[in-house]
Amino acid sequence: MSRVTINHLSVAYRGRRGETVAAEDLSLTLEDGEILGLTGPSGCGKSTLLHVLSGIITDYEGTVLIDDLPPDPKVHSVALVPQGLALLPWMTVRENILLPHTLGGKECPNLSHLDEVLETLEIAPFVDRYPRELSGGQQQRVALARAMVQDPDLLLLDEPFSALDIGTAERSRALLQHFRRRLGLTTILVSHNVEEIAGLAERVIVMGGTPGRILSETRGASAERIAEEIKS
Repeated sequence: MSRVTINHLSVAYRGRRGETVAAEDLSLTLEDGEILGLTGPSGCGKSTLLHVLSGIITDYEGTVLIDDLPPDPKVHSVALVPQGLALLPWMTVRENILLPHTLGGKECPNLSHLDEVLETLEIAPFVDRYPRELSGGQQQRVALARAMVQDPDLLLLDEPFSALDIGTAERSRALLQHFRRRLGLTTILVSHNVEEIAGLAERVIVMGGTPGRILSETRGASAERIAEEIKS
């Protein structure tokens, strides 16, 4: 488990045409074991926030702390499921799933834990295939499995169920809840699906604007309430 503290975070991207501010003056706290939902229109800084917490973006203003230390992959166990999935094409499904353990020099996860994830996400039959041999939904399930077997202190999910059919998405959400409760995973879930956000998140932050800002924060909100917050 990890506690996250963000104070006055601003992130700008610099390119040939100058500087674009993606997120501005974001402040929030995430307690140990809490699941926070982030929603809002595309381009309002949701993914940017996840990239800062995962250590992908290191150039920012403000303070970002995970258990009182700046994000550092060498110190923190952070699992990110990005929208692009980031599966390595030259590795098999099994090798992609076990990649965090390979890179970290860790032992393979408990086999019963691994088997449970593979069976629930329905990817056990093709663990020896390569990503190019899978459908988009299957690839997304592999990315989910990689995050879940990592047993991270902080789990970051960027639209993790968007490419899944209804049945697999429901089982995947149930599996996420199961592992969260069992392991006490601190989790941030980014989603445009207000039903999903309302069903999974204990607290919901709505972002909006360009650059992205926090517009509202609610606890235990219904899908209808969240949708109204987004519209306003």
